[in-house]
Amino acid sequence: MPPAKLAGLPTWLLSRANARSQAVLADAFAELDLRPIHFRTLSTLGEYDALSQADLGRLLHLDRKDVAVTLHELESRRLVDRSPDPADGRRNVVTLTDDGRDLLPRLERIVDDVQVQVLSPLTSAERTTLITILAKLS
Repeated sequence: MPPAKLAGLPTWLLSRANARSQAVLADAFAELDLRPIHFRTLSTLGEYDALSQADLGRLLHLDRKDVAVTLHELESRRLVDRSPDPADGRRNVVTLTDDGRDLLPRLERIVDDVQVQVLSPLTSAERTTLITILAKLS
């Protein structure tokens, strides 16, 4: 049990809930030797089709180094492809490969299962309320 002064602080409770949910998500992706950042990257590319590394970083709120490391890891697994932007050779354009596109539905099912697991202590109405509140706080 945390000290009483912490137990009721929203920041403490949010950090504990986040730690729990991130641990469940990381465990779920571990079987595929992937991390949540890999899913977020693949999912974003699946939605936007092709993005510059800089745009990808902005959308995911990542610094350039984290984007480069993540893309290197995904590229080494042949899940993404980086190529020079024909309009601006200083930029790289990132796209999903066929393997990345094929893997995405499986990852989405894993994420869906994690949502159910993380929110399992809540009623359906509480889940809806929590999501609404978290969206406001975000």
